[in-house]
Amino acid sequence: MSDAFAEHGPASSQPLTVRAAYIERLGPPEEIRYGDLTIAGPGFGDVLVEVEATTVNRVDTFIRSGAYRTPLPFPFVVGRDLAGTVVTAGPGALGFSPGQRVWCNSLGHAGRQGAAADRAVVPADRLYHLPPGVSPIDAVAVAHSAATAYLALFTHGRLRPGQTVVVVGGAGNVGSALVVMAADAGARVVALARPAAEDYCRSLGAAEVVDYRDDRWPDRVRRLCPDGVDLYLDTSGSNELGTAVGLLRQRGRIVLLAGRESRPVLPAWDVYTKDATVTGFVISQATTAELAEAARAVNHLLAAGWLRPRRTEVLPLAQTAEAHRRMEAGTLRSLRLVLTP
Repeated sequence: MSDAFAEHGPASSQPLTVRAAYIERLGPPEEIRYGDLTIAGPGFGDVLVEVEATTVNRVDTFIRSGAYRTPLPFPFVVGRDLAGTVVTAGPGALGFSPGQRVWCNSLGHAGRQGAAADRAVVPADRLYHLPPGVSPIDAVAVAHSAATAYLALFTHGRLRPGQTVVVVGGAGNVGSALVVMAADAGARVVALARPAAEDYCRSLGAAEVVDYRDDRWPDRVRRLCPDGVDLYLDTSGSNELGTAVGLLRQRGRIVLLAGRESRPVLPAWDVYTKDATVTGFVISQATTAELAEAARAVNHLLAAGWLRPRRTEVLPLAQTAEAHRRMEAGTLRSLRLVLTP
């Protein structure tokens, strides 16, 4: 369903019964139920997909709890990402036919039902072909993080070849995708990560790796980047803007993409005397055109084998509530939980 079409509501469709993880009201993970549910079937421009794998992102927990408000149809199927196979493609769903492998990373928001089901209705302009030979588990594990990384680097960060990028949390899910994409674009990447992750970050394309637990890490970055940093991204959400702005060169950029609880102090003088920018970004606000552009880059790197999850754990879809609990506990780090019907 296109953004314009969504404003006028979905086309009439026959109800569809799915096996799904869903909520009937906002709240903690215990609100998630699992069982048969009747939802609206495919309408004009929609594709019915048999789901092979889905996953849980931080934004899924924000939407389920009500921390991030968006229109939801109750009962509401949770989840954003899926990989699977086309069952049927209705009128207006151009470019798709039964049996094709596909993926999506923007369900479960703005009135769209989610992905945590055995079948899902996906607007064709939010659905992308899965490259041959790519595992649906690998694809769904990196889709959200990689698309986030692309939009942060290029749409909002305006990254160009030859520039210097600092990635805080370079070994994490979004951080590792940032490193891969920035290096692939010809940027010099300085990753902040634990020493145990140095080899991993370098294997992704990082030119330098700095231990973020060392209080002197900003001095190390300054020595490595004496002319300053062009683009600074903090996936940890600490958002220490005083430090970050101090590392920037003239017209350097900071893109904020994590840190719901952070309340940083902005050094305004340094920002405007450096002609710097601080930009907020959340993938839920991306247009379908921006998401499609990101998907092309994601598919290129998936097909090349450069984008891959560091660690995955596969759970049955019936354990979606447990997956949400583990995500909120903050113990997963680089582990991706993948759910299969």
